[in-house]
Amino acid sequence: MSNFLDERRARMTAALPLEDAILVVGAGEPVPLPEGSDQTYPFRSHAEYFYLTGRECSSGVVGFDPRDGAGDDWISFVPEVTESERVWEGRMQTPGAPLAQLGTWLAARGDRPIATLGAPTANALGDAALTKKIRERFTHARRAKDAPEVALIRRAAAATAAGYATLREHLRPGVTERALQIELEAEFFRAGAARPGYGTIVGSGPNAGVLHFEPSARAAQRGEFVLVDAGAEIDRYMADVTRTYVVGEPSAFQRDLFQVVLGAEERAIAKCVPGAEWKEIHLACAIELVGGLVAMGVMRGAPESLVEQEAHTLFFPHGLGHMVGLGVRDASGTLPGRAKDARQSLRTLRMDLPLAPGYVVTVEPGLYFIPALLNDPVRRARFRDCINWPLVEQHLMLGGVRIEDDVLVTTEAPEILTAAIPKTLE
Repeated sequence: MSNFLDERRARMTAALPLEDAILVVGAGEPVPLPEGSDQTYPFRSHAEYFYLTGRECSSGVVGFDPRDGAGDDWISFVPEVTESERVWEGRMQTPGAPLAQLGTWLAARGDRPIATLGAPTANALGDAALTKKIRERFTHARRAKDAPEVALIRRAAAATAAGYATLREHLRPGVTERALQIELEAEFFRAGAARPGYGTIVGSGPNAGVLHFEPSARAAQRGEFVLVDAGAEIDRYMADVTRTYVVGEPSAFQRDLFQVVLGAEERAIAKCVPGAEWKEIHLACAIELVGGLVAMGVMRGAPESLVEQEAHTLFFPHGLGHMVGLGVRDASGTLPGRAKDARQSLRTLRMDLPLAPGYVVTVEPGLYFIPALLNDPVRRARFRDCINWPLVEQHLMLGGVRIEDDVLVTTEAPEILTAAIPKTLE
């Protein structure tokens, strides 16, 4: 086994309060396509299994018994490759103990509680309360990325940068969202990516205000925003980047909105230091975004008060960001033992914990004109005095601006892993 996998397992041995329990971590099973075509959806091992093994292995299981001696405590059980799989798929046998031995291994420990992580595993019925506790500790222990993980994220960021560089060359009136997606993702592959890390978002004009917009055949028009949120994936680790452009010459209003978001993003990144509470960075960023909207004449009042009233959620309805790495929201969540903050203004925040060295987080503030929010009668009544509604109505079809980078928390200044991707509007 690779040294870094040995180190990860040793770290988990020390971090998990199993006491006399055993741990079972499943990779999962392929999911057949529904039309009976003898094919499956692309298989991906559960992230908790992949973290411990570094491989895709359908039906694979990792077992851990803290009573066993060092070197024998972690066992990887793998299925035997069939002749059909060798013939039709060219599959090779994965090293490990035969999966058929898992039942015997479990039976020998039948009087002990089981924590089950990863995908469900046959014959391993886990204790629900214990599993919840162990998963919380497991997630927290792997939040700080080790050196091989950071190296993979850097490679993914480089491939992502190559894609964005190509995309900028194709930004012109008449280009469709789908065409931009194709050029972007093709360059990801040329730069070494295995796939996009998540569904690529490309929204032009009003579609730039749809938070998770799937690219369509809509053609971008001169003077419109084009928002692109995409990242390359290499060996299951990925980047997550958003840039917003204008096709042609931006209006003064577009330029001001962009500068508000850019300034808020840069100042939020500077706050990503060890010990900083993520939700406090989020709230400070919300106040800054609202201050920008007040200066632009879109909102009215004191920024701190407007955020307390949750008026900012009309234009900034999501959280500031999340962790990224082995998945697009890798190991996000709350600090072990911390209850979720009940404030409505934080309901969409994907993480609530203090930052630490080795964390890789996205910082992605945005301001949007979303008709579904701004035309809601209840919100209009609640915030009738907070918003310059005539000005808002002029820009209902504007879309929005989001700027996102991946940031590595270090013992010194935060490092922007995606700094090679320019943040310019035009």
